[in-house]
Amino acid sequence: MSALELHARTGRERSRAHWALADCWNVTRRSLTHYQRQPVAIIWQLGFPIISVLLYGYVFGSAMKVPGGGDYREFLMPGMFATTMTMGFMSTAMAVVTDAGKGVIDRFRSMPMAPSAVSAGRGVADLVVACAELTILAVTALAIGWRAGGSPLEAVGASGLLLLLRFSLIWVGVWLGLLVPNAESAGGLHAIAFPITMISSALVAPSLMPGWLGTVAAWNPVSSTVTASRELFGNPVASGGTWVEEHALLMALVWPLVITLVFLPLAVRRFRRLSR
Repeated sequence: MSALELHARTGRERSRAHWALADCWNVTRRSLTHYQRQPVAIIWQLGFPIISVLLYGYVFGSAMKVPGGGDYREFLMPGMFATTMTMGFMSTAMAVVTDAGKGVIDRFRSMPMAPSAVSAGRGVADLVVACAELTILAVTALAIGWRAGGSPLEAVGASGLLLLLRFSLIWVGVWLGLLVPNAESAGGLHAIAFPITMISSALVAPSLMPGWLGTVAAWNPVSSTVTASRELFGNPVASGGTWVEEHALLMALVWPLVITLVFLPLAVRRFRRLSR
């Protein structure tokens, strides 16, 4: 290959990368504009975590005990952070299936745009919303007396792990949104989301659960993020001594990576195979 041909090929590759990023940004901007035009949706999405904190922290908190001692609200907050990040995949799925039902995705597919832009743009927009959710939830936690006992750098690391979990689950939501036939069916995803969050260490230590259920909860990817964030925030951990709990920080990185490697290609492939 001559120098001129190599230069032309490099230019084409750079041009494709530039337009792929531009397409991704346009889809992201469109998704975020919907929140601006429909404030009730974002008020509910951001308000639900606050209600959950008050409900679990004050209504149930007085009856809950932390193995090894410690304040339950200190134990609870990292779990609520992770629960909010996990439940977000339902909003992703609902937004995708709504666009598919209205023909928006078919319109995107008919345009000369990068095939990955729809999924990637949706992912970036949801990650921005997740940052807003986490910020509002943290402010609420500080207002009810929660404090991060670790260093500022450790707190940033814990927040990064929570957002990493949310990022990986975005692709689960995109794939499910492209898979289910309509918005009514997407509502049934609650049957998946609640067991994932409840059978974990988010609200109760796995060591307090029946043996088999505690094992399932300990190996839940959500539990690894919860335990690792508790360690970094300097909150009560209540580890049961299992391998996965003792290596929570490692698994809080491994689980999201595995989820992303599985569901990101599935989401892009599903988008490409949609019927016109």
